[in-house]
Amino acid sequence: MQSETQKDSRIMSKRVRISNDSLNSYGTRVLTAGMNVEQYCRNPVLLYMHERGNVIGYVKDVKVEDGEVTGELVFDEATELSKRCKKQFEFGSLKMVSAGLDIIELSEEPSLLVAGQTSPTITKSKLFEVSVVDIGANDDALVLKKDGRRITLGRDGECPLPELSNNNNQKTKSEMEQKAIALQLGLPETATDAEIAEKLGELKAAKEENAKLQQEKDALTLASITSLVEKAIGEKRITADKKDEFISLGKEIGVEKLTSVFSAMSPQVKLSAVLGQHGTAKTDVPVTYKKLSEVPGDKLLELREQQPDEYKRLYKAEYGMECEI
Repeated sequence: MQSETQKDSRIMSKRVRISNDSLNSYGTRVLTAGMNVEQYCRNPVLLYMHERGNVIGYVKDVKVEDGEVTGELVFDEATELSKRCKKQFEFGSLKMVSAGLDIIELSEEPSLLVAGQTSPTITKSKLFEVSVVDIGANDDALVLKKDGRRITLGRDGECPLPELSNNNNQKTKSEMEQKAIALQLGLPETATDAEIAEKLGELKAAKEENAKLQQEKDALTLASITSLVEKAIGEKRITADKKDEFISLGKEIGVEKLTSVFSAMSPQVKLSAVLGQHGTAKTDVPVTYKKLSEVPGDKLLELREQQPDEYKRLYKAEYGMECEI
């Protein structure tokens, strides 16, 4: 019979993590709070590489606390494999422990999902073995079973776990879009559908009101321009057939500038202003004009369109400033 000193020498002084809540390489995670270890504690077998028959010891003092499952490894040294594993574990060339779990329950509850998760969360499971392994899929390696099928977290392992449903993915995407919309509206990202709808309604009403005000403003401006043009016709500054042209000009340059244009026009046309030196009708603006007010009203628009440089010169002479056409 071995002494207590001999037994204690087989116990590794360092506690090892058997499992925790972190995301594993299969895109899922095992909730520690839902892991049942009672049955395992009655037979805390320690295997090598999850292989039945390769028992190399047991796990002592299994604890479930602070979001992880831990224990102390005891190598029985009954076989060369157990002796070698103990020596390699002490040296550090073997240092990874992996849990074998039976999956009991899965959940797609959004509050249980983490960034990068692609499969449902394992909310209930049962620990059935612990192994010393050389290379796991990640730092918190696991071996899982679901519906009697083994899921090995290794590079070539098979995973029958379902992916998250499209409905859940769409729900998550919809929630993200809702948060983005809320922030764009100046609301907190936690805003409810009703709050977002209310804000959108306010913005829609404001937009409609602005459109209405703009229509009223445009109508008033057009009325003012039309009134100015009709007044100019009545004062013989322009002819009636030029009405539409001057209304279009007024829309382009505004009421104030159109008023200035009409003010620069002479109400009556002098014969000397429209006849050439030989008594014939003039086809070009005479070089004798010194300012814009000397140009006949029915020739002003033609001058502006056909001889813009001359129009600018006369405009500057009349008002002392440059004219932008």
